[in-house]
Amino acid sequence: MAQIVAIDGPSGVGKTTTSKLVARELNLPHIDTGAMYRAIGLAAIRRGIDVRDAVALEALASHTSIEFVPGDPPRVILDGEDITALIRTPQISMAASDVSAIPGVRRVLVEMQQALGRRNGGVLEGRDIGTKVFPETPYKFFLTARPEIRARRRHAELVAKGQDADFDTVLAESTKRDEQDSSREHSPLTYDETYAVIDTSDHTIPEVVEEIVRSVRQRAE
Repeated sequence: MAQIVAIDGPSGVGKTTTSKLVARELNLPHIDTGAMYRAIGLAAIRRGIDVRDAVALEALASHTSIEFVPGDPPRVILDGEDITALIRTPQISMAASDVSAIPGVRRVLVEMQQALGRRNGGVLEGRDIGTKVFPETPYKFFLTARPEIRARRRHAELVAKGQDADFDTVLAESTKRDEQDSSREHSPLTYDETYAVIDTSDHTIPEVVEEIVRSVRQRAE
């Protein structure tokens, strides 16, 4: 099997930036699975589909094209449209959490993710990569951080993008999403003994990247 690196964890732990840099260091494609759920959330909102309507959402996912275009930054393409800048808002974050709880949506997107990974390998980030998407990979990492640290990072990210964000609201939304993602019936946010757990609270992104890359290379020898 092509080399697959799974990086799981909640929002605000640095998964996206870390995954991109790990992919660059290991010369592997970066596959942002969270962006795929965000894309479906955006598509549902645009079409007026209730983000809890399982039948409509599965049909939507089955007829939606999601592509990743390498670059700096990488771009997310939904049905031919570049939506990279549209899917990082609090509204889309919550919509992504809702649609990701729909088994039919997860089934469709997991099949997409598996096809992408098996084609050329890759660094995949998400919440269930090592438990459900590629449980067979030996390269599994779970990133975590203290809640207030994660909320502070997310708040800074939103402010940097020019969005009006209140820290307490960001913290509350982050906590709510954690509860949703960890308690859902299908593919909850979790990890097991096959993972290496890394607390990013007091570490820089380069330090986390270095630890993951070193571990992957050592295991591959």
